Amino acid sequence: MNSDVRPAMRSARTTRTVLTAATGIAAAIGLPLAVAGPAGASTAAAAATTVTPAGHGFSAALSGSATFSAGSVTVTCTASGSTGQVPAAPGNHNAAGPVSSAISAPTYGSCTTSMPGVSATVSTTGTWGVAMQNGTQVTAGLAMPSGGFVLKTSGLANCTVTAAPTAAATVNGTWSNGAPSTLKFTDAKVPVKVEGGFGCPTTATSSTFNATYKVTDTTDPASSITVTG
Repeated sequence: MNSDVRPAMRSARTTRTVLTAATGIAAAIGLPLAVAGPAGASTAAAAATTVTPAGHGFSAALSGSATFSAGSVTVTCTASGSTGQVPAAPGNHNAAGPVSSAISAPTYGSCTTSMPGVSATVSTTGTWGVAMQNGTQVTAGLAMPSGGFVLKTSGLANCTVTAAPTAAATVNGTWSNGAPSTLKFTDAKVPVKVEGGFGCPTTATSSTFNATYKVTDTTDPASSITVTG
């Protein structure tokens, strides 16, 4: 066999092994695996990621307000939170990709709408997760199960907005280390299905999500949840 071919074959086998392992880890906690990059670009190896402190619990609390916009309707919630746990070592480190962990289904409360005479409630169910990827800008993918987020309005307009209506989806955000650390979503797109009558944006197929969460270490409040290489 040509000597130039053998290294290429070994490289291909190694790549398949890494991707298979990453897919298995993500699937184990119900997370979709996504590789982001410009269309048509070659896929480079992802940077190493380490989340510390290993095994510590954490909570994410909304800072300010969270908004969901579909069509001409915007829903604003001023209360939201979730909890989770950093994987125990060595699972808190990935030499070539993100570190994933399951979280509780986020709660949303104190919600209002941009439509006079219309109120809103949000319910969440199923297995959710977050995947942290180290880099020049640390990124975070919030994984939601299919149909795991349902927003309903009542009053002058009775609408039902279901996020990820046909398949699990990942909402892309950014992470900043700090005390506390920050998880931010800016104009993040979420696939939705809108049902209802008059006043409901039934032609909308996506919603724009904006929110900032402060993430604190619940095992040791003096520590910070940190993402490095």
